[in-house]
Amino acid sequence: MRKTGENRHFLFLQGPHGPFFHQLGKMVQTAGATVWRVGFNRGDRAFWPSNDSFIAFRDPAALWPERIAALLRDLTITDLVLYGDTRPLHAEAVRAAKAAGVTVHVFEEGYLRPHWVTYERDGVNGHSRLMQMRVADMQAALAEAEMDQPEAAARWGDMRQHIFWGALYHWFVLTGFWDFRHFRPHRKQTVWQEFLLYCKRLVMLPFHRWERMIAQFRIRHGGFPYHLVLLQLEHDASFQMHSPFQSMAEFLAVVTEGFAKGAASHHHLVFKAHPLEDGRAPLKAEIRRLARLHGVEGRVHFVRGGKLARLLNHARSAVTVNSTAGQQVLWRGMPLKIFGAAVYAKPEFVSSQPIAQFFAHPSRPDARAYREYRHYLLETSQITGGFYSARGRREVLRQVVDMMLSAEDPYDALVSGNAAPRQQLRLVN
Repeated sequence: MRKTGENRHFLFLQGPHGPFFHQLGKMVQTAGATVWRVGFNRGDRAFWPSNDSFIAFRDPAALWPERIAALLRDLTITDLVLYGDTRPLHAEAVRAAKAAGVTVHVFEEGYLRPHWVTYERDGVNGHSRLMQMRVADMQAALAEAEMDQPEAAARWGDMRQHIFWGALYHWFVLTGFWDFRHFRPHRKQTVWQEFLLYCKRLVMLPFHRWERMIAQFRIRHGGFPYHLVLLQLEHDASFQMHSPFQSMAEFLAVVTEGFAKGAASHHHLVFKAHPLEDGRAPLKAEIRRLARLHGVEGRVHFVRGGKLARLLNHARSAVTVNSTAGQQVLWRGMPLKIFGAAVYAKPEFVSSQPIAQFFAHPSRPDARAYREYRHYLLETSQITGGFYSARGRREVLRQVVDMMLSAEDPYDALVSGNAAPRQQLRLVN
């Protein structure tokens, strides 16, 4: 049947920093649908220049449940579109939409990032349908599909754009405070603090690059076996909502103690910070303190961001809470220990060993099963491209609108044979 948005009414909430949601809304509108956008601050307003479809929410958050229910009813909304499903405003909107029978479209950073973005129905990460799926069912779906697995592009160039759009967004939020005086960010920091952190990160990029190069040189040329710890942003939704830890310091303490107890005395431990780590949590100082406390000083290293592949290629194993970077570990067939809920936390892939035992004798994943799992993601919820660079947005928009207009979610569409064609990537030199 012809893909059309006729008789569909889409309500957009907050999206990724930058113009992606507005461009997506325009294309959905071109497909025949009616499109609205709710904005909660001046940043949301700045990136949605269509005045006639923008709805400002300026009231206290306590009034949001009543307002979203009224919007869904009065505008006869059929589809709700949002980025992430855990921030309080979005979580309440998802509850209201499901109660009203509205289709919920959720975007998120790619489970196989950085070359893909995630699109699912009803929820992502710990709320994803993937959490209840068995690998055997995915293998059966792929057996019927008989599709080739797409390759990753060599680079997309999203990181600087990501930081730039984030800084610009928070500048608009800050300068438009009096228009949206009841707005409160879903993170602990104030809007002013967020803006300063984004600016600091932009300014410090060259200095952090040199610090990272020195640390990586010492690790590559040290000649010692090492285990890699993949750190996350403490304020990230996956860490806050789907892990057993309240802070990154708790995770650092568990890992360092386990390493001291279980790892061979000639092994080292490398903590790699998230590429967007901005210093709001004193990770480096805390790692040094824990290393001294457990008597492993001199065997513990800290790397600030950078490319993961260079460190993974020589690591013995990896540990994380529930970072999507764990998928790169599994793609290499390396042992992986995680502590939180993750879409890849299948018994075939991740170790169930206690942390000290894992460092002593890490168990390896079923590499063949993981390749099939990865293939399943690429044929369903993972879309080629990115939210922040112009090229990345073009690639996503070419594919995702048809998926949103489909009556089936990406997983059911694969089983029924109605999955949208996958964009094949050309490698960039």
